[in-house]
Amino acid sequence: MPKARITRPDKTAMQSGKAGMKHWLLEFAPDKPYFIDNLMGWTGMTDMPQEIHLYFPTKEAAIAYAKAKRIPYDVYVPNKRRPVRKAYADNFRYEKRG
Repeated sequence: MPKARITRPDKTAMQSGKAGMKHWLLEFAPDKPYFIDNLMGWTGMTDMPQEIHLYFPTKEAAIAYAKAKRIPYDVYVPNKRRPVRKAYADNFRYEKRG
């Protein structure tokens, strides 16, 4: 059985809110490499466990599930987010920062 990764997903670049960042995700690491289809040129895979994504309310629940099913796992704790304070008026400053 492939190794599982337990992590909290970060928000995508298309989101401005923090919805979906409160749950923990258990997903399997790729066991087989991707291949390129000769006819169409599409990227494909034959690794079915990689398509399984399980969501849990807490990190402890995800770890308990992995232990109960005897799945080897690694836990990746996300970095703390620091809010960036911005004002609309900063777009028109003479001396821009950064």
